[in-house]
Order: sequence, then C-alpha cells, then structure tokens
Amino acid sequence: MGHTRWLNEDEMHAWKAFTNTHALLYRRLEQRLKRDFGLSGLQYEILARLSDAPDRELRMAELACALVNSKSGLTYQIGQLEKAGLVRRRSCPSDERAVYAVLTDDGVGLLERAAPGHVAMVRELLIDVLTPDQVRALADGLGEASRRMTTGPVCSGPDAEAAADLGG
Repeated sequence: MGHTRWLNEDEMHAWKAFTNTHALLYRRLEQRLKRDFGLSGLQYEILARLSDAPDRELRMAELACALVNSKSGLTYQIGQLEKAGLVRRRSCPSDERAVYAVLTDDGVGLLERAAPGHVAMVRELLIDVLTPDQVRALADGLGEASRRMTTGPVCSGPDAEAAADLGG
C-alpha cells in the first residue's frame, strides 16, 4: 500500500473553498434558470455550447465530452430540449452512426433571454468578488486541472480538446 499524501492546511482550505463555491454557485444559477426559464444548468450549457458551434450544431459525442456528461445522459437532455422545440437532432449522411444536436431558432431566442441574467449572476457571485489577478489564477489553475483530467481514454482526439475548453 502506498503512502498517502494528505492535504496540508492551505491545500485543504483551497479544496473546501472550491467545493463549497462550486456547489453554492451552481445551486443559485440552477434555481434561477429553472424559475425564470424552465431550464436546468446542464440544459442551459447545452444551448450555450450549440450557440457557439459552427452552424449551431455539434455531434452528440463531441457535445457529451465537452460537457463532461455521459452520452446517455446527454441523449435524455437533448430529448427534453427537443420536446420543448429548443433543439433538434439530425443524422449525418456520410456516417450513419453520427447524430448531431442542432439549436433551433426557438432555442436561440430562449438563450438570448436567459444569458444576460445568467452572466450577471456569475459576475455578481464570482467574477466581481475576485481581483483580476485572482480571476487569471483561477482560470489558469482550474484550466490545467481540467486539461489533465480530459486527456486519456475518456475523451481523446478532437473531443478532448472540446472538453478541455470548459471555460467556453
């Protein structure tokens, strides 16, 4: 059995601050999205990712990897968004296994209504309470951790690049 490297006081403080902040921020964002727009946080992220993609569409496998979500979990969420008319699926003529998620005009409209409040809340609760140096350090540190976790068998090839760019 190997030797356990326990977290020192500073590392434990950083870990707890990260987990608490993530949980509190996500909960507040999720509550607002559900209350005002009937969307979960994951559904909002799906719409945002599709909005940023060329032709407002992504392969389902690429989208699942970028969102760090299982393909089956994403399929369920896309189904819910499809029922609401916010997303549609299309097959790929050159690869029958490939399915694309496509953002509809209604999806764009909902995202355009939801995004300003979402960004304002992210800014109010996280970005504006940090100095510019702290924002850069946060982005650099978490970006590196994300890159290290998304290289390997879970997300390899072009999907790994998408997943490593979680900051958008």
